[in-house]
Amino acid sequence: DGPGFYTTRCLAPTLAEALRVLQEHADPKKLDAVTTGYGFPVGTATLIDEVGIDVAAHVAEDLGKVFGSRMAGGSAELLKEMVAKGFLGRKTGKGCFIYQAGVKGKTLNPGAKEIFERFKLPANLEVSSDEDIQLRLVSRFVNEAVLCLQDGILNDPTEGDIGAVFGLGFPPCLGGPFKFLDAYGANKLVDKMKKYESVYGSEFSPCQMLLDYAKDTSKKFRH
Repeated sequence: DGPGFYTTRCLAPTLAEALRVLQEHADPKKLDAVTTGYGFPVGTATLIDEVGIDVAAHVAEDLGKVFGSRMAGGSAELLKEMVAKGFLGRKTGKGCFIYQAGVKGKTLNPGAKEIFERFKLPANLEVSSDEDIQLRLVSRFVNEAVLCLQDGILNDPTEGDIGAVFGLGFPPCLGGPFKFLDAYGANKLVDKMKKYESVYGSEFSPCQMLLDYAKDTSKKFRH
């Protein structure tokens, strides 16, 4: 199966990118609004809390050792600092947000916001629109999904789409990473990724299979 199951491999770079967005904007509520606005059933800041910040830190470190810059994004030190403060997410009642038993909804955790501010990164306005934030997250997920197909970790694109929608909360309205690629256009996504690559580096380098599909627009993942 190779290091990291399909779900872990797709989730890790997506959460790494979400963490970078939090460092650029220090606003978990905005990140949630932007991602649910694109069809994610759970906002990405909330998802980090659901997964567990300690788990996210552990996965980022382990997969980073194997896959290098493909798993890069936000600061691993920021996650470690949150863990040290006991902000592990929903399970401890505090992560990006504060959770209280019997209270519907959640409020921003001021302690986490203070950490985001301390690790703040300058946001590049050319890649910081809501659409760019959405596509930065989605492209990291999709590129890794295609790599899993390229590496033989997935048997076929349909399996990848089902796993992404039902196992990972990929936007159901997009049908999964491969169906999304067929509809959006691999060539269009590669163009976007090259723009992000020029700002952030090799974590946005499209994999070979994605480049091949981008060159030949008649090729589709799902038939």
